[in-house]
Amino acid sequence: MIVKSAEFITSAVKPPQYPPADLPEIAFAGRSNVGKSSLINKLVNRRHLVKTSSTPGRTQLINFFLINQAFRFVDLPGYGYAKVPAGVRRQWGTMIETYLTQRACLRGLILIVDIRRTPGAEEDNLLHWLGHHGIDYRIVATKADKLSRNKQVRPVRQITAKLGLTNENLALFSAKSGLGHERVWRQIEDMLELAP
Repeated sequence: MIVKSAEFITSAVKPPQYPPADLPEIAFAGRSNVGKSSLINKLVNRRHLVKTSSTPGRTQLINFFLINQAFRFVDLPGYGYAKVPAGVRRQWGTMIETYLTQRACLRGLILIVDIRRTPGAEEDNLLHWLGHHGIDYRIVATKADKLSRNKQVRPVRQITAKLGLTNENLALFSAKSGLGHERVWRQIEDMLELAP
C-alpha cells in the first residue's frame, strides 16, 4: 500500500461524535503501551500522526484518521493499565464495545500484543468476543526488534499457543526497523478487500 495522505479527523466518545459511516474502517486495539501509536505512524509513514507516549493509558478517546481519502484507521484506547481508575476502565470498555458493535463500516480489527509479554485473559476474552460478534481480526506482535531472531522463537510459540493461532496468523512488527510493515499492510488490505 502506498500511503499518499493520512490525516487526523476527530476524537469521539459516543456514536453521534463519530464521522459519517461512509468509508471502511480498520480499528487498532491493544494493551496500554503496546506500541499501537507507533505501529500506526509507521504504517502511514508519518512520525507524529498519532501521538505517542511513554506513559500508559494516554489514549482515552476513539481517534479517527483518514487514509488516502479512501478508508479510516481507528485508534481505540489501550486496556489493562492498572493505574487508571476502575470507573474510567469501565467507561472505556463501554465506549469500545459500543464502537465495535454499532459501527457498520468496521471491516476488521488489528489486535496488537507485545512480543515480550504472553497475552493474558484480556486478549483471550477479546478474541472470543470478536468471534462471537463476527468481527474479523488479525494479530500483530510489536517490538520485535527488542529480541534477536533466535530469542523471538519462544515468545512467538507462547503467543500462538495462548491465542490458539498458527505462526502464519501472527505478524511480527517493529516500528523501529520496519519489520513486518508489508505483511501488516497485506492483512489490512485483506480486511478492506482492497488487495489486487
